[in-house]
Amino acid sequence: MPRTAPTPPLPLPLLLAADGSGLVAEVEAYLASLPAPARTPVPYVCPYGTAPLPWHAGHPGPRATLLDRVLRRPARPVPVSAADHLRLASRYIGAFGWLQGAMWDEGGRVCLLGAQAAVLAHGYGTPRTVRTARVQLMEVLHATGRPARSPDEYNDRPTTREADVHLLLDRAAARAARLGL
Repeated sequence: MPRTAPTPPLPLPLLLAADGSGLVAEVEAYLASLPAPARTPVPYVCPYGTAPLPWHAGHPGPRATLLDRVLRRPARPVPVSAADHLRLASRYIGAFGWLQGAMWDEGGRVCLLGAQAAVLAHGYGTPRTVRTARVQLMEVLHATGRPARSPDEYNDRPTTREADVHLLLDRAAARAARLGL
């Protein structure tokens, strides 16, 4: 058999121009041939801000049963853990304001004890829950080197600020959650 010479490859169209615009067109054509990336949904952000949430958002309110209404008694409290009670107290202080030297004032501001009492009065937890939460507050105070006779004494110290109270409540809530309380 006679040998034939290999055929040279077909020349590719030269897309390069002296200014490099051919390369840009080739890259754009390549990128256009790729599949479109999956779009990840992004939450809608309202340009006007967010709607304010109540301090107890995420926790159902106490509901009076038919028997409660017939007997004209208050609804049963919503069962919450000590950790949830401490988080709700922090959110209550954040919503209504913080105060030193009194449980509450006419403006609605509350101290640490006032916030715990308000959370309890709104139907979240029982007196036992509040006692457990206050024990956790005392444990955190002593563990962080800030001994006090009560969380209320710590609240009323001249060196205590609102951020300190929120930090104390957060640490105590984390400790209570870790312990399953």
